[in-house]
Amino acid sequence: MAAIVKEILARPIQLADHVTKAADEAQSFRQDCMELKAKTEKLAGLLRQAARASNDLYERPTRRIIDDTEQVLDKALSLVIKCRANGIMKRLFTIIPATAFRKTSLQLENSIGDVSWLLRVSAPSDDRDDEYLGLPPIAANEPILCLIWEQVAKLYTGSLEERSDAAVSLVSLARDNDRYGKLIIEEGGVPPLLRVVKEGGNKEGQESAARAIGLLGRDSESVEQIVNSGVCPVFAKILKDGHMKIQAVVAWAVSELAEHHPKCQDPFAQNNVIRMLVSHLAFETIQEHSKYAITKQSMSLHSIVMANNSNRPDMVEHNSSSQVAHPASGNHQSMHNLVQTMAKNKAHNAASGAGHNHHHHPNAHGNAKSNHQLSGASLKGREYEDPATKAEMKAMAARALWKLAKGNVTVCHSITESRALLCFAVLIEKGPEDVKRYSAYALMEITAVAEKNSDLRRNAFKPTSPAAKAVLEQLLRIIEKADDELLIPCIQSVGNLARTFRATETRLIEPLVKLLDEREPEVSYEAVNALNKFACTENFLHVYHCKAIIDAGGARHLIQLVYFGEQMVQIPSLVLLCYIALHIPDSETLAQEEVLIVLEWSTKQAHLANEPSIEPLLPEAKSRLELYQSRGSRGFY
Repeated sequence: MAAIVKEILARPIQLADHVTKAADEAQSFRQDCMELKAKTEKLAGLLRQAARASNDLYERPTRRIIDDTEQVLDKALSLVIKCRANGIMKRLFTIIPATAFRKTSLQLENSIGDVSWLLRVSAPSDDRDDEYLGLPPIAANEPILCLIWEQVAKLYTGSLEERSDAAVSLVSLARDNDRYGKLIIEEGGVPPLLRVVKEGGNKEGQESAARAIGLLGRDSESVEQIVNSGVCPVFAKILKDGHMKIQAVVAWAVSELAEHHPKCQDPFAQNNVIRMLVSHLAFETIQEHSKYAITKQSMSLHSIVMANNSNRPDMVEHNSSSQVAHPASGNHQSMHNLVQTMAKNKAHNAASGAGHNHHHHPNAHGNAKSNHQLSGASLKGREYEDPATKAEMKAMAARALWKLAKGNVTVCHSITESRALLCFAVLIEKGPEDVKRYSAYALMEITAVAEKNSDLRRNAFKPTSPAAKAVLEQLLRIIEKADDELLIPCIQSVGNLARTFRATETRLIEPLVKLLDEREPEVSYEAVNALNKFACTENFLHVYHCKAIIDAGGARHLIQLVYFGEQMVQIPSLVLLCYIALHIPDSETLAQEEVLIVLEWSTKQAHLANEPSIEPLLPEAKSRLELYQSRGSRGFY
């Protein structure tokens, strides 16, 4: 940067020398030219001082101030050159307005003030003696720009305390106004903030700097610039080695950046951020085990459950590779007890001073990683953190995984191949409220990706996966409870997994059908959408699922919703009724409930018949029912 600054300063210094020389040669307006010369010499001295201090100068205000100074010197040079005219005729036809000298003199004074401020603001903190820097003339029309320059300069040259205060100031500016946030990025505020986060020395400063970065990423363009500044490796290092309070803020910042610009998901994943977040999620939740770090002294949960279930008839894989066999309640209880036992063993090992295993295992890219390296130095002593900090760390880790997983197959594979799913299951049941909520939303996003990606479905939710079973048990528990704030994301997750269930797995159908009965429109809407994913033609087992919906009393509820439900619920309810009529038109229940009359009524409702999702289904469903049901038994609505 010093070379760039010297290059910027070279021309205005030359211009200042030309002005001085031309002023000495002036033939007219000598007194005015001498005043300009005096101010130009003072300005030239400051410019040369700036050139000598180029290593310390803050580039952004330097460019703005020197550009303005160069323009002022250009005008001054043009003015004094006119005063060198020899001869009466030249002087007669050289017109110089009376205000020109006064205006140029004022501009030179402003440039002197600007360069003086630049030298003061760029000076090391020990050389400033806490003097008030004031506002440079260049910032008269935009004082906030000067404030940003001053705070960013402190991040570069200030003491630890000054850098911490500057980071707090930038947090306040970024939180107050989107435009201020953009100015901070444009004026080069991100690199010194990252340096404060990375170098440490002051926890408050690190925390404020990380929070500022999270607040600055409010749109895709801003996040792109932050990522290009090197935020991913810096945040990964903090998540591995930093203090837990700072790690929690960094995890929150990751979630903010991923939310506002999904394209940054992959760079974070490539810097092992996913692995670090899962490590924090697993801490004091389940025993440390995963594809990344498996201790040699104990079998993994997956291996133990596989051994326990090897002879169970209900664990035989379905003939469709995408169908999942889910555990009976007894097996869930044994799995739950196993998780608790392993957690107790982990605590016992920690108390007895059991060290980390240092055997290497290949990661997803085939690189050997040690258990110590994966866990990170931050594991040491983190059990002594206060419970509030631990809870905040888990909440922010879950929030970050939620945002990173959204719509990203690669990230979802990384999450599900680790111990994260089992962590989510345990935390949804027993975690603090924020942790429960973010874990549920993370599962919702992972299952949404799995719904569209068969490889992820088979790998993450395969029949022998204890993590998938634990997740399903928690989803089922919340749906059966039906009064939890996690209800909607859990319904969505079950719907997303509809294509993974066996024909005999009907436990989830009945609680979903019950949610259709006089519930809030939002809940009914999500329940109908989930049931549609069970009943749609694309689901290999749609016939079995449609029968289960009818057996659970779904026809009666759907008829009520089609007739009397709000439009947001009415349309998917009619779609589901059409699927059921298409797949099991010979159902006696459909005849008794007079579903055919409902379909005939719907064909006469323009907003229903012309709905794109209903239009291709309704005529065919009506036709199928007419084939199987007696016309004599029909009435008219």
